[in-house]
Amino acid sequence: MKTCRNFSLRTKNVHLMLFYSDRRSPVSVFVSQAQQHLDLNTSARVLSKLCIPNVMTESVPNRPLDYYTCAFRKSKMSRFLGWEDQDTYFTNTQRHLLFQVYEILARTAYGKRKKAEVGVDRLLNEGAYTAAFPLHEGPFQLPKHEVKPDELNQRQVLYYYWARWCKWYKYQPLDHIREYFGEKIALYFAWLGFYTAWLLPAAVVGTLVFVSGVIMSVNREEICNSGASYTMCPLCKTCKAWNMSEICTLTKLGYLFDHPGTVFFSVFMSFWAVTFLEYWKRKMATLAHHWDCMDFHEEEERPRPEFAAMAPTMEQNPVTGVKEPYFPEKTRLSRMFTGSMVIIMMVRLFKIFYILYCCFVFAGTIANISSSIVNLGLILLMGQVYTALAEQLTKWEMHRTQTQYDNAFIFKVFIFQFVNFYSSPFYVAFFKGRFVGYPTNYGTLFGMRNEDCGAGGCLIELAQQLFIIMVGKQLINNVQEFILPKVKAWRQKRTLAKVLGGKASHEPRRWEEDYKLVECEGLFEEYLEMVLQFGFITIFVAAFPLAPLFALLNNWVEIRLDAHKFVCEYRRPVAERAQNIGVWFNILEALSHLSVIANAFLIAFTSDFLPRLLYQYKFDNDLNGYVNFTLAYAPLNYTEYPMCRYKAFRDNNGNYTLFYWELLAVRLGFIIAFEHVVFFVLRAIDWIVPDVPESLELKMKRERYLAKQALAENQEALLWAQSCSQLWGLFISVSH
Repeated sequence: MKTCRNFSLRTKNVHLMLFYSDRRSPVSVFVSQAQQHLDLNTSARVLSKLCIPNVMTESVPNRPLDYYTCAFRKSKMSRFLGWEDQDTYFTNTQRHLLFQVYEILARTAYGKRKKAEVGVDRLLNEGAYTAAFPLHEGPFQLPKHEVKPDELNQRQVLYYYWARWCKWYKYQPLDHIREYFGEKIALYFAWLGFYTAWLLPAAVVGTLVFVSGVIMSVNREEICNSGASYTMCPLCKTCKAWNMSEICTLTKLGYLFDHPGTVFFSVFMSFWAVTFLEYWKRKMATLAHHWDCMDFHEEEERPRPEFAAMAPTMEQNPVTGVKEPYFPEKTRLSRMFTGSMVIIMMVRLFKIFYILYCCFVFAGTIANISSSIVNLGLILLMGQVYTALAEQLTKWEMHRTQTQYDNAFIFKVFIFQFVNFYSSPFYVAFFKGRFVGYPTNYGTLFGMRNEDCGAGGCLIELAQQLFIIMVGKQLINNVQEFILPKVKAWRQKRTLAKVLGGKASHEPRRWEEDYKLVECEGLFEEYLEMVLQFGFITIFVAAFPLAPLFALLNNWVEIRLDAHKFVCEYRRPVAERAQNIGVWFNILEALSHLSVIANAFLIAFTSDFLPRLLYQYKFDNDLNGYVNFTLAYAPLNYTEYPMCRYKAFRDNNGNYTLFYWELLAVRLGFIIAFEHVVFFVLRAIDWIVPDVPESLELKMKRERYLAKQALAENQEALLWAQSCSQLWGLFISVSH
């Protein structure tokens, strides 16, 4: 009980059920405050109001009840529900993290405390132990004999109602996930499910925009019927001249992604991204209150084992007053600065080399699709290098707590992966074909001619890159997540068999069964995959309107893959508390704002939307003669292919025409107008949609009031005693 008492003094919101004690029966008040089936799904409420059957809902047994709660106090133990039975006072998940197991293991000294020889995490890093993990609550397989659903253990309930593939269209049992794995993992699955649900309208609108492009591209016959009218100049030194009619198919294909509907879809996705994040704030606040972790903070967090092992000195913690390993702050800041410089230099040098290599080695020798596949392979390979480098830099920076370490590591890896995954699409969208020059005056770099866009234009190349990189990455990740845990589990079984030898029992014990499973490596890779996907469907959506559809299909698979891993293939992780998804939300906000700017430039400079619009306004509303208008003649002294054409608004001497400068003004004006209108509406959405629902605010105020009343020490008796003492004092004074 000593450990329990210490814990109760320093931890908030331990999720104990509170009943209101007054002159009425406590049981009746307790029952009136219980909410047995609190419905947190907006879609379920909407379908219920519309009287539409909801096939996504399902009754999951042993769902935890929802009560009014307050911070646990040891001195007020008798005011909490269930205080008589201390064995069931806390759930098993809470006992793992709190005082029963993990707290003792994490704080027990096994050597000299001055040398920071404390905690099982340090012993694991030193190799004294091979593993330390909480046990699963029995097998996940359903019993062979028929049992009632209420008799299943928590793991079996999660497997049967959540982790199976046939449950792909059902709501996730978030309360059960939280009760078994803790709030941190439950919040990840809540965010993933919420994000997937919001992808549905984006996927529908994107598909309709794509279909409209198919319908409109049918009538694009001007290029197809041109025959040999337009002889085009070579696209590279080793290339030959070609006829415009040869790219008839590519032109129709490019119009699928480059038509007025994509402008609407870009605006729609900008609003979608910000609205999604605003409503996720509300969902996050609701879940945090429902799970009693709204006021949770990482207070008095212990030093990391690696920090404790490598810190040179011991200093007194100003908060706890306990001596802890200490690393000088100035030295740590200098290391962080040096690490930042390494990141910047690494990213810049590699990407310069990468762009040069891709632009001048692959250009004209390998098809665009083939080069995109090679590009994906390089991206995945460099991703592993980046992650390893970021891990070493973060360790070298000597962050004291695990939270500080995780945030620094996440930021570094995301910067690496952002450059790694998005640099080639950014190059194709905004730089490729911009500095080509014109015949007799081609731009060069290191003696090589700058790369021009393909015959179909840069936008179709961008769509190809996005499709291959995004969809290819998703397929490879899903295959890895399906195969790698099984391979690792097979190796674990072999390792355990060698250790036990002939001592293996006929009926394996729970720890033996769990040791055969794969160690849970956290949620970093899961979040990173989804955040990178979010960038693809928002930043470059003007070039690839089908991106939300592919993301939706992937996430339906991803939810069940991750659920199966955590329930069936991973060792049970130590439950961790959290009130939000952490630094990942800040990254999502940054990506949503970047997407507005990127799509504005993509529509203005990469798409043909504005040139067509200006031509319609100035010359012909039906775009008759538009193709010929966009082609310039090579200068007369260009002797290789005299009178060949190239795409540019230039005269016969290579000078820009008046239409070019008018178009440039229109493009800049469009960017300014697009950004200002979108950002203004986004700020309005942010202002209109409160971060905390009004109903939740009322519930929180009610809860605080009830907690204050219930935890008062005999308030009515105290008031009666005070009144009696005042009357007694008055009586004495009158008698005198």
